[in-house]
Amino acid sequence: MKVVFISPSFHPATYYGGPTPVNYAFCNSLAKTEQVRLEVLTTDADGPDRRIDVRSIPEILDDGYEVYYCRRTFRPDISLGLLLRLFGMIRRADIVHLSAVYSFTTLPALALCRMQRKPVVWSPLGALQRWPGTTRKTTKKLWERICNSFCDPERVVLHVTSEEEKSESLGRIDRASIVVIRHGVDMPRLNGAKAFHQGGDLRLLYMGRLHPIKGIDNLLRAMTMVKSKVSLSICGEGEVDYQNRLWSLAGDLQLCDRVRFHGKVEGEAKEQQFREADLCIVPSFKENFCAVVAESLARGLPVVASHGTPWQGIEDINCGLWVANSPEELSKAIDQAASMPLREMGLRGRQLMEQEYSWASVVGEMIAQYRLLIEASEVRRQGTARHPQAA
Repeated sequence: MKVVFISPSFHPATYYGGPTPVNYAFCNSLAKTEQVRLEVLTTDADGPDRRIDVRSIPEILDDGYEVYYCRRTFRPDISLGLLLRLFGMIRRADIVHLSAVYSFTTLPALALCRMQRKPVVWSPLGALQRWPGTTRKTTKKLWERICNSFCDPERVVLHVTSEEEKSESLGRIDRASIVVIRHGVDMPRLNGAKAFHQGGDLRLLYMGRLHPIKGIDNLLRAMTMVKSKVSLSICGEGEVDYQNRLWSLAGDLQLCDRVRFHGKVEGEAKEQQFREADLCIVPSFKENFCAVVAESLARGLPVVASHGTPWQGIEDINCGLWVANSPEELSKAIDQAASMPLREMGLRGRQLMEQEYSWASVVGEMIAQYRLLIEASEVRRQGTARHPQAA
């Protein structure tokens, strides 16, 4: 089957955090199957201000599928070149996989798929979920109404990763079917047993985008309440104003000797941060999947995840803690974790990822969903051909 994957940005873009590497890993795994011929249509946008150096990409991407990087015309991800390619690529596809919601690519892709009666799997990547700090609510409602007008439940399926995301997404896009298929995680090779702190500071790691929805402010305030000896590494980037706000808050709270901002980390620098941490902490207000939890557990690193993430199961398996993201509750969880058997917890987390979060399993479920949609589309097409007066 011919699959066209449409996204406003793609690897090696980093600005938008976890969704980009998740999409890249998914496409790599999808392209390795014999059932699929994959093409990716995207832009060279890497956030509102940066663009990818397309010349470097052929040496980075895996073989097996082609990525069309269309030059951004206007910020943040508007591309006239993508529009020119869109019609023909959708026409040649058996199914379209659309990623993101409030982006330039969404409306023309949905409209053309409706016009050409192409089946669509649509991954909102948590964008349809809300939290108290959600902005531009009226504009988003209007956008959702337009999206709904291009959908129908027999042809468009929303792909979500948790029951929480499912319930919230159906309240906004109600003219689509829905399926829950979790993301997978790459399993790195571990060289020997992971080293944990022995009487020194408990080394905390935050890894992700710097944005108010991530609850980093609460984490910094929690650092002033913990009774244990702790240090915190914050890895990621975001809007300059918000980064400056976090730096100022750390200074105001007199945390400069215990909190270090590393900026964006990639490759070996990212792996080193995982190796040197004792605990990954995710204080988000809202997440649809939260790839860094899976990445941490895959590396044998226990996690403290907030109730805003869909990871309550880590407590059942005893590979982490699932807590409210208030400063008080985060500080209690950090103190509790300091006396827990972190090495054993990390091993259980690694085992969970191996058993239930392989990309091969995820891709198998997605291909089955593709086939169901394509077969249903063919049945409708044949029915219309036999009864043209009903068209």
